[in-house]
Amino acid sequence: MPLSWKVVVDSADPHAQADFWAAALGYTVEDNSKLIEQLLGAGAVPPALVTEHHGRHSWRGAAAARHPEDPYDELSGAGLGRRLLFNQVPEPKTGKNRIHLDLHVGTEQRAAEVARLEGLGASMVRAVDEPGGSWVVMTDPEGNEFCVA
Repeated sequence: MPLSWKVVVDSADPHAQADFWAAALGYTVEDNSKLIEQLLGAGAVPPALVTEHHGRHSWRGAAAARHPEDPYDELSGAGLGRRLLFNQVPEPKTGKNRIHLDLHVGTEQRAAEVARLEGLGASMVRAVDEPGGSWVVMTDPEGNEFCVA
């Protein structure tokens, strides 16, 4: 039986990261406000764990982006399919990623996609052209590497 999974990324600003990656991938930023409001109303979580983002209650230390066509939990807003979760951590990124995303757009669309991602806050690191293929190495707004192929 296949396992369900999500990619979790440490970040300084989980909400900005979720916004960037949702825009980059055509995903949806998760809306956890219904669950948060229920928990706040019941006194089950302190207000210090909550912030406001996009005009609604959000978890202060976490935000996620999910594929818009995948199922999600109606109460919590959490995606049940393709999902990126960003958790706030106090320390900065210090080295190269041990895992990264490859975005496949095709050779004809690569330059336009790189420009679009730069407009969202990504930075181009280098273009790679090897006998096995070509791609562009980029970083997201927090310096996490990813490739556009």
